[in-house]
Amino acid sequence: MSSPPESPVLLCLGGQDPSGGAGIQADAEAARAAGVHACCVVTALTAQDSHRLRALWPQPPEQVEAQCRLILADSPVRAVKVGLIGSSRIVRVMTAIASDRPELPMVLDPVLASSAGDPVTDAALLNQMRQNLIPRCTLITPNLPEAQTLASASAPDACAQRLLATGCQWVLITGTHAPGDKVINRLYGRDGSHQEWSWPRLPGEYHGSGCTLASAIAARLALGASLVPAVAEAQAYTWEGLKRARRTGSGQLTPNRLFALDPAEDPA
Repeated sequence: MSSPPESPVLLCLGGQDPSGGAGIQADAEAARAAGVHACCVVTALTAQDSHRLRALWPQPPEQVEAQCRLILADSPVRAVKVGLIGSSRIVRVMTAIASDRPELPMVLDPVLASSAGDPVTDAALLNQMRQNLIPRCTLITPNLPEAQTLASASAPDACAQRLLATGCQWVLITGTHAPGDKVINRLYGRDGSHQEWSWPRLPGEYHGSGCTLASAIAARLALGASLVPAVAEAQAYTWEGLKRARRTGSGQLTPNRLFALDPAEDPA
């Protein structure tokens, strides 16, 4: 009897969101939708609902490191996705892991605030992220306010160039927070390349859209896709998941990340 085929694994690090809208659950669903197995390490526990983040409890960094190293030793991890970090000490753990496994693509969604604008970082975490983690990333996916904070610049082009100068290979600046009836996402590469995608702005507010996009990209990299096609495909998938979002609470909508796997879902 032949052995079952090996499934590529995406190692996800992020916060646990009990509402299921963002964080580790979003990562796992986006990975599953792409056909990738997600191994999930919780960096922070949170108290949040579909309205806002109420509290955050970072996990012990030695616990995070032990879990990551066990998974990396045991499973065919093909990419790493990092979301909410929780503390500067956990950044140091992630930096060490990235240094030990430089062949693994790492996608960082630099979560600086919750969907409702509640801050989840401090000065020490920001400095560690800028100086040590971002330089080791394959791709970072900030929205424009996050890019402005990380780069200390205003225009998307200037933000991207400063972030690329730190050493990361690609920067995708999303336009969800900009005004207008279109969402423009801009991808910049260290080779000077620059691409833009424009998407119709959907009505409503969504909880976990950034997690969904970054995880969808990372899952496609785990499958062996090149970065630009992975970004393009993940954007289309994320937009469709937002279009089909569901109301699971009385606040922001929850993306439907598993629409393609649900036989009851209307394909139209």
